[in-house]
Amino acid sequence: MSFPVRAVVFDWAGTMVDFGCTAPVQALTQVFEAEGMTLSDAEARRDMGKAKLDHLRALLAEPAIAARWREQKRTAPGEADVERLYARLEPAMAAAAEATARLIPGAAETAAALRALGVRIGSGTGYTRAMMAPILPRAAEQGYTPDVVVCAGETPSGRPSPLMTWKALIELDAWPARACIKVDDAPVGIEEGRNAGCWTIGVSGSGNGVGLGLDAYRALAADDRVARLAASEAELRAAGADYVIEDVSKLMPIVHEIAGRLAA
Repeated sequence: MSFPVRAVVFDWAGTMVDFGCTAPVQALTQVFEAEGMTLSDAEARRDMGKAKLDHLRALLAEPAIAARWREQKRTAPGEADVERLYARLEPAMAAAAEATARLIPGAAETAAALRALGVRIGSGTGYTRAMMAPILPRAAEQGYTPDVVVCAGETPSGRPSPLMTWKALIELDAWPARACIKVDDAPVGIEEGRNAGCWTIGVSGSGNGVGLGLDAYRALAADDRVARLAASEAELRAAGADYVIEDVSKLMPIVHEIAGRLAA
């Protein structure tokens, strides 16, 4: 009898690679600095998980950032500014992503455990194919090669629409969606999974919610870590996550719990 869970669709940064989801923050702050603008880490992280073109649009629409832009540039930000920033962002993102493409501890082992059960592995990302190009071979070298990779711009709409998850499931021949799982560290990715009709599992510790690299995360005092995890989990729950785990190494017990619920 086949395993009840047909497929798991993973996000990339903050979920399977780049503990703390640091690459987009580095690239975004760099690009804004080139414009003579400051961008805080909190501002860079607010719309994390969206396609990077949509992320830039959201940033420039933020009232505080738009006000600083008008003060600096003497004009309101517009689509031409988005396109100019994006032209700089894509190579900056590729460089930052390559530098942070280390697998999150437990990612390769979790993928292997899923394959042993016959579960197909898909993935989706707010990165474009060009941004992902340096990440894919590095991930493969470390033992992680999903069956499908869906990138930003490869569906008519990005997150929180379900289209990237649906595209992955179609290519995996995995259905129904209620027998599949979406795993993501960003609320918008959880919304994507819910809109697709999948079970959703949020990742609270390794991703954008806490936003610290692995060493800094491990150095947190216990009470500080608990508080940060609780705040991150609350955001993921508010987005509709069915379950929340600290990082992907904790995934398999939840997969088996969902399998039991599907089989019941």
